[in-house]
Amino acid sequence: MTKFFLFIRKYPVSILLFIIIWILSLMPFFPETPLDDVKFIDKWTHLIMYGGTCSVLWIEYMRSHKTKGSAVKLFLLAWLAPILMSGLLELLQAYATTTRSGEWLDFAANSLGVTLGAAVGLLLMKKYKDIRLN
Repeated sequence: MTKFFLFIRKYPVSILLFIIIWILSLMPFFPETPLDDVKFIDKWTHLIMYGGTCSVLWIEYMRSHKTKGSAVKLFLLAWLAPILMSGLLELLQAYATTTRSGEWLDFAANSLGVTLGAAVGLLLMKKYKDIRLN
């Protein structure tokens, strides 16, 4: 149980953003906005949501760890897990809801966003390797 609370303490903003993504992804409706006329606005939204969340995840990782730690652990936590989660959400939209649809292009936009977020995280880690963000 203490590992659970430690995890929440280390990644509070990331957890909040992931919860928001789950809620937005499984909402039965989505309100219309003036931006609906922008071409591929849905894909841009996916890219920004996942890219921003993944960037925050990397920043919180650097802030809460004194050493760089395991590259494999960081890869699993900050790149693979969000991509797998986005795939699961797309499947849930397709097969567990009647008002939403899962799309391969949404999954691609999510994956690209996570990859861009990871690139930002790697650049920050390289630039601030000796500086802790806490």
